[in-house]
Amino acid sequence: MVLSNRPALRRPALTVCAAALVGTALFPAATAASAVPRPGQPAKTPQQPEEPRPPENMSTIGGDRLAQAGTQVDLTSGVPPLPKTTARAWIVSDAETGEVLASHNAHWPLAPASTLKMLFADTLITKFPRNQSHTVTPQDMAGIGDGSSMVGIKENLPYTVQDLWRGVFLRSGNDAVHVLSAMNGGVDKTVREMQERARDLQANDTHVLSPDGYDMPGQVSSAYDLSLFARAGLQNADFREYCSTASAQFPGDFKKGSKERESFGIQNTDRLLSGIDGVKPYPGLAGVKNGFTTNAGNTFTGVADHDGVKLLVTVMHPAPGDNEVYKETTALLDWGFQAAGKVKPVGTLVAPKNAQPTAGRSETPKGSTSASAAATPGSSGGGVAMAAGITVGALVVLGGVTLVVRKRWPLPKRHDES
Repeated sequence: MVLSNRPALRRPALTVCAAALVGTALFPAATAASAVPRPGQPAKTPQQPEEPRPPENMSTIGGDRLAQAGTQVDLTSGVPPLPKTTARAWIVSDAETGEVLASHNAHWPLAPASTLKMLFADTLITKFPRNQSHTVTPQDMAGIGDGSSMVGIKENLPYTVQDLWRGVFLRSGNDAVHVLSAMNGGVDKTVREMQERARDLQANDTHVLSPDGYDMPGQVSSAYDLSLFARAGLQNADFREYCSTASAQFPGDFKKGSKERESFGIQNTDRLLSGIDGVKPYPGLAGVKNGFTTNAGNTFTGVADHDGVKLLVTVMHPAPGDNEVYKETTALLDWGFQAAGKVKPVGTLVAPKNAQPTAGRSETPKGSTSASAAATPGSSGGGVAMAAGITVGALVVLGGVTLVVRKRWPLPKRHDES
């Protein structure tokens, strides 16, 4: 979670298309001349900038309905109407099958804020053993943007990889992101690998310029892509553990004249998980990631389980309000659990390019560990069924809530299937 623009980092120039999108959709501005009345004319009341609109042509990945602007849903008898929302984009999907129950501007590229850290984790979380220790150098912390959220890492002190990932997921710490990026060969290398990972996940709305989601012109993702990142991450046992942890202890300084190290408590900034700041925890919620920046507003992706139904909800840029993103996420989850199994899907969350299972055998997707990614191929409804990718039998236990999600990548769809 970050608060302001980063002036120090430099990234490759945007394409004309991306620059145009950002200039019109994310950073609208009026010219000074338009506010100055001509002689003899009355002064005009300053007008609010127009609300950005989604692009006319959006991605068709996951289905043609998802490329359309506005709300997409096929209500049936017994399904309540969708709740009123203010978010620029949102999506409700089944975490196991990948079916999209409903969406609103699902493929609109918007500033992602710290929800982009899910892609960061998808890219790096299998690279370093959780007990590996790293002593932080001043170079590791270089380039962190002003106003960034921090977990409190200090130079010249050792931290385990597990400590660093807790800093990323619980406190949305950009300091932890930069240290892990340094361990990976630097920010630039990490950004390139994140972009490659996004392409493998078929998250084509995403343009990565910073590893932590810090506001940068042209850095965008979509509600659809953020759901792909969450679903891919949930294949990994460490990802599941970190994203579902409500509170933990974080290492501080060594006590003076002693080898004993102090620690301090940290809470997850996801209020639907930790219940902080007056927000009631959502029953069955087990992560995934929240974010906020000046240009993104609030962003959120969450996964929850009610009686064996596992839903993913992503909400991007609702109306300003400290808890608005959590209110709208709660309303969409409530609706989704009532609608699951009753509404006709309007699309699907696609499988990664590298997930091409063959009937009758299991395989481990690239970027997953064998302990956390045993795949069970399956298909239904024309071969579009897929799942959130948590190993059969693996558990995430949080405050008495058990989340079990089975991973089934789909068989390749035949050309004659509709």
